[in-house]
Amino acid sequence: MATTKAIGVAFERRGAGEPLLLIHGTGGSRSHWTPVLDSLAAQRELILVDLPGHAESDPPLEGIPHTPIGYARVLADLLTEIGLDSAHAAGNSVGGWTALELAKLGRARSVVAIAPAGLWPKRDPWRCTLQLSSQYRLGRLFAPLVPSLMRSDLGRTLLLRGAVAKPRQMPAAAAVEMATTYARTPGFRAHLAATRRERFRDGQAIDVPVVIAWGDKDRLIPAKARRRDELPPHARFVTLPGCGHSPMWDDPELVAATILDGAKRPSQVPSA
Repeated sequence: MATTKAIGVAFERRGAGEPLLLIHGTGGSRSHWTPVLDSLAAQRELILVDLPGHAESDPPLEGIPHTPIGYARVLADLLTEIGLDSAHAAGNSVGGWTALELAKLGRARSVVAIAPAGLWPKRDPWRCTLQLSSQYRLGRLFAPLVPSLMRSDLGRTLLLRGAVAKPRQMPAAAAVEMATTYARTPGFRAHLAATRRERFRDGQAIDVPVVIAWGDKDRLIPAKARRRDELPPHARFVTLPGCGHSPMWDDPELVAATILDGAKRPSQVPSA
């Protein structure tokens, strides 16, 4: 599917059904959803975006913060631009936080937030910031070596284990794309500096289905940064066994099923 650009946001659409907006995390791109696209597109019309200041999208305009709070405003404008009042929203990490912000704006029909950032008590823990910034600096420093390193199981394990629980399952080309896109993110520093000073708040009144999913192998966001007090009381919490922070390659079938199930209201979910 060809890339389209509107209001500075690069996106593509595929599939059929109710619209589902897919939102990647820090330093990512819409290609990070590749493993789950076929399963999702069979039941949803997918809207895959590059976040502002990421991949092929322009930086946010002056006055719009380089944070999920600002990104949600931009994506709400994108939905309006393409003729949609709302869409289901699924996001990973910063994308999960952005999906929650979109629900606060009344533009999400449901939210599936996979390993969402922003649930920390005051600000992003230094552990997260240091890991993300270190990966960015190392990726830029060793950029010429990335393709050869990613062709080996050991290289993928060493370079991607902070984000992916099973990097050996990733095709080398996908691993190279993930690493190079991260290192080339034009708005990375501005985004990281602005985002760590913010957090998700005032989400208790969200009235659409919300699922928060955590991989049990997530090495990035510690337990203290997974607070529930700002989320709506009906939010459902699920565990993704064997999955890391960005689990799309770890278990594509489970991630796709979690996203599709997330549109159901609690009364529609079979009891265990």
